[in-house]
Amino acid sequence: MVISVCRIGLIAVCHYGRILPISPLFGGPSILSSITTERVLKVHHWTDTQFTFTTTRDSGLRFENGQFVMVGMEVDNRPMLRAYSIASANHEEILRFLSIKVPDGPLTSRLQHVRVGDPILVSRKPTGTLVLHDLKPGKRLYLLSTGTGVAPFMSVIKDPETYERFEHVVLVHGVRWSKETAVVKHFIDDLNQHEILGETVREKLRYYSTITREPHPNHGRLTTAIESGKLSRDLSLPAFDPRFDRVMVCGSPAMLADTCDLLDSRGFEISPHIGEPGDYVIERAFVKR
Repeated sequence: MVISVCRIGLIAVCHYGRILPISPLFGGPSILSSITTERVLKVHHWTDTQFTFTTTRDSGLRFENGQFVMVGMEVDNRPMLRAYSIASANHEEILRFLSIKVPDGPLTSRLQHVRVGDPILVSRKPTGTLVLHDLKPGKRLYLLSTGTGVAPFMSVIKDPETYERFEHVVLVHGVRWSKETAVVKHFIDDLNQHEILGETVREKLRYYSTITREPHPNHGRLTTAIESGKLSRDLSLPAFDPRFDRVMVCGSPAMLADTCDLLDSRGFEISPHIGEPGDYVIERAFVKR
């Protein structure tokens, strides 16, 4: 796996759904021209390491579910920005983001203390390759994530097109501790009661978590659950098959490498670039294999 320069001018890798720039955090001229100031509408701290925040949404912001934008705050009169996957659907009037807390993180050490009414900087230039249109037709859609890498899939599972295209949608979420699944379980509980999507979601969506740092029936890594066949057995679904299954992947660099190797070994073909569908997709703006 090679670190690459992404299209938004930062050198970065995708780590648990949060982009970790290696270069300076302050945006260049092209980034600054697209920044708007939104206001925090809601903040929820799920654990001592996770929180979500909801903001207003600029009327001119258009994005595809699964994409990300630059998000940040003013620090010493300069914008400090990170790339965050949008966890809300593109048909919603608000923006929602899921973040980890890093005590000494240049941005997250500040962002985790935001309150309702505080200003948040958001770019109007979404991008990303975790999008449905770059997947071939199939029967089952697997959304494989670790940690806050689940964020883009929170928008994907709220997209009506997801359920129109696939008979089964399986959100697989690898975390360290069981408590880190609370944010997704709460989101899915709400989605099950959605006035329009609720019935379809209850029929087609399955959520499967794997836990690595405490005893649990699904103890172990996400990739191990796939390789051993436990995931398929537990869900009463066939083993992964490139003829019928499509996959979207977001997680740590190690998880991405292992998952891509696993899928490749089973005959899956990655989408080579935007506009050319494949059996599976990863976020190509940040990680290049």
